[in-house]
Amino acid sequence: MNSCHLHSPRSSLLLQSLCYPICTISSSSIVSCQNANDPNKQQQLLLRRQNSKSTAFLLHKLSHGNDEDHQVLQSHPQSSDLQDSMPSEEKIKLLELSLVRRRTPQFPGSIYVQSPSDPDVGSSLPLLRTLLQGEVSEEDDGEMIMRALEIRRKVTMEIFKEAMRKGKFGITYATNLASRLPGFIDYIMIEAASMKRLPEFSHTTFNLRAKTVIEDSRVVPLIRWLKHNSLSYPKIAKLILMSKGKLESIRRLAEWLKSVHVKGEFLGVALVRAGENILERSNEELDETVEYLETMGVRRDWMGYVISRCPELLSYSMEEVKTRVGFYVDMGLNENDFGTMVFDYPKALGYFTLEEMNQKVNYIKEFGLKSEDVGRLLAFKPQLMGCSIEEGWKPLVKYLYYYGITRDGMRRMLTLKPMVFCIDLQTTIVPKVRFFQELGVRDDAIGNMLVKFPTLLTYSLHKKIRPVVIFLMTKAGVSEKDIAKVVALGPELLGCSVVHKLEVNVKYFLSLGIRLRQLGEMIADFPMLLRYNIDVLRPKYTYLRKTMVRPLHDLIEFPRFFSYSLEGRIIPRHKVLVENQINFKLRYMLASSDEQFRTLVEATVKKRRRFQSVVMNEDVSEHQT
Repeated sequence: MNSCHLHSPRSSLLLQSLCYPICTISSSSIVSCQNANDPNKQQQLLLRRQNSKSTAFLLHKLSHGNDEDHQVLQSHPQSSDLQDSMPSEEKIKLLELSLVRRRTPQFPGSIYVQSPSDPDVGSSLPLLRTLLQGEVSEEDDGEMIMRALEIRRKVTMEIFKEAMRKGKFGITYATNLASRLPGFIDYIMIEAASMKRLPEFSHTTFNLRAKTVIEDSRVVPLIRWLKHNSLSYPKIAKLILMSKGKLESIRRLAEWLKSVHVKGEFLGVALVRAGENILERSNEELDETVEYLETMGVRRDWMGYVISRCPELLSYSMEEVKTRVGFYVDMGLNENDFGTMVFDYPKALGYFTLEEMNQKVNYIKEFGLKSEDVGRLLAFKPQLMGCSIEEGWKPLVKYLYYYGITRDGMRRMLTLKPMVFCIDLQTTIVPKVRFFQELGVRDDAIGNMLVKFPTLLTYSLHKKIRPVVIFLMTKAGVSEKDIAKVVALGPELLGCSVVHKLEVNVKYFLSLGIRLRQLGEMIADFPMLLRYNIDVLRPKYTYLRKTMVRPLHDLIEFPRFFSYSLEGRIIPRHKVLVENQINFKLRYMLASSDEQFRTLVEATVKKRRRFQSVVMNEDVSEHQT
């Protein structure tokens, strides 16, 4: 509690309450002083050697006569006399003893003895106000008051923990929760002091008033209910502090969240992260926000998920929510796109400020995208709004530019795989690029790989990329000098499953009679060979061997044969060759365009006819001769 609050009316009342139990004079002390004139009583007082300070003070007064003794009985002891007899440390200890919640039983021989007629130990203590009168400076007085408040705060915390234990909470749980509620403990302490103004509580103890405040607030049943709804004690403590004493608003908000399908541990997350003003908003205002989002494409059964992931939405006014929705609608998002975007990444709507959202959209436009393109991009990958420009995008752009990737290449990467701009550069992208460099891939080839297949950067290096490379070199026959070529020409191959794709294809090609070394050369020439399904490969191979009657060597020489459509290119062109009674290598038969193939066929037919005419002329000449 700050010292600046000590002079408020409520604080003054609190200080009066603090001093009330410690200013009661001991009746046994007065009786002992009244009997000082009796010699027998004096002898009895002298025999009480355990209270040496009190005895020394009494003997000093008795030596100056009965008149002065009578004055001592009629007036309070002078502060100068007490200053020498009781140090400040004992006064502080006396203060702490007078403010404790439970009195410790005094043992025989104690300095402050509780007599049988005293109701408690406090009534046997000397007057604290008398002890402190005239000898304490303003600084010491303030320090003593602050110490008294701290002790009273500890007493209030013990009362709160006792109420928790009565509510069937464990000692550890009650202690941990109470340690996180300093503000609420002060609230109980101040409210208990304020109750002293009420007639029915004017003569009650502070402990009773504090218990009454705790019971009236119904904080213990509320804590039980929140714990039953999977809230941890740190979240419960934060909610109680946020309520500022209005605990009923917590239960009301929690019930409303459950009505929109916020469940489990997310209930506590939503309550804590929704903002400090959320407890002041009415259910009607919250319903209005939900209904508006529902009209914009966010389905009702999605609402619990959206609020669980972005409870900050509930803290915005209706005008603010409409402004945020309009930000995306202006980029061309319809209701379906907007609803799915909010469901995929609720933070895109309510977590970031409008200034941050505008900055990120403008930065994306610098790659050459229009507003509609950015809208479609955010509808597909709204997680882009969660990326940082300074810490994420700018370092990535510089890194990609170093490997020769232009702005057009970056735009292609952004549109094909926007997730690339969401992953961490140092921990995800750099290790993969270094791995490719160690394989022997040139820097410019790495840039081409990333532009051609940006999804490569999202694969795991140790679980996906490295196992594929090891398989190609050990099980598929790819040599060490060709592995860089394979990776550079076919980066898509690094995304294939070793068990379900690569091993199956390798076994199939080996079953055709292709040797492992030959298979490695075929993969180096055409890395995509291992990506085709067996159902696609088998009919093409059957047509090649049985219909076209081609040797296996032709396939080894031109593995790209499997990349062409059987119905669309292989069969039609083979028929043309059969009709014209000519034969081409597979490379010239399939790799050329339709126009080039037609020209080649016509030239070959003319050449054959010319040759046939020459041969026929020679035969005629020989026959005539």
